Amino acid sequence: MEEATVRFEDKTVIVTGAGRNIGEGIAHAFANEGARVAVVDVIGERAASVAAAINTDHSAAALGIACDVSAGEPVRAMLAQVVEAWGGVDVLINNVGVVDRQSILEVSEEEWDRVIRISLRSVFVTTKYVALRMAEQARGGAIVNIGSTSGHRARSNATAYPAAKGGVLNLTRSLAAQLGPHGIRVNSITPNRVLTEAEPGAPARATQVDNLVGRQVRPMDVASAAVFLASDEAGAITGTDLAVDGGVLAI
Repeated sequence: MEEATVRFEDKTVIVTGAGRNIGEGIAHAFANEGARVAVVDVIGERAASVAAAINTDHSAAALGIACDVSAGEPVRAMLAQVVEAWGGVDVLINNVGVVDRQSILEVSEEEWDRVIRISLRSVFVTTKYVALRMAEQARGGAIVNIGSTSGHRARSNATAYPAAKGGVLNLTRSLAAQLGPHGIRVNSITPNRVLTEAEPGAPARATQVDNLVGRQVRPMDVASAAVFLASDEAGAITGTDLAVDGGVLAI
């Protein structure tokens, strides 16, 4: 019997916001496909915990790194650590995001800035420095940005988050156009109400959804899509958003 092939053997993948939920699932999915995975999270203990779990199943496959990916200096330091460990980077998954839950009449300027910084600026900053490295390597690459159905339609209970995720969608298309000549593909994924743990202090996540598949989207649904979009199987796909939303946008 032939051994099963893995799609990312000898490839290095950076996953931001990988300390829990969707990012954690994505990190595990790439490790299962043979990748070396930089598990990046603003909370170092979470990054280390996920990396340790991956390394239990895949020896020396993961590196946990604490990093605020919305600022250039820590991103450059994180990237230098990845390059020192593994020699380069082949895939970037921009997964970091945080939501506000207030209307324009309620949200403060500080909360607006916080959500835009974490959910949109992080995509710009991390992509800028990782893409520079990919271009220098001259071997192409793939970038996948995690969006939201909030970026496609109005929300009555959030202001900065839908603005940020709408920005991620069009930034993805612009990055695809700019980085295509370097052999770098850029796509996005739109999930909806993924079955994850809420942030401490946030309202409990809804468990009932009205979609076409009859269940909540799970982290591994998003992870499988990320692996596909970053793989050679998606070699002709760039500048595209893949809805992994249970069909919500179709209703």
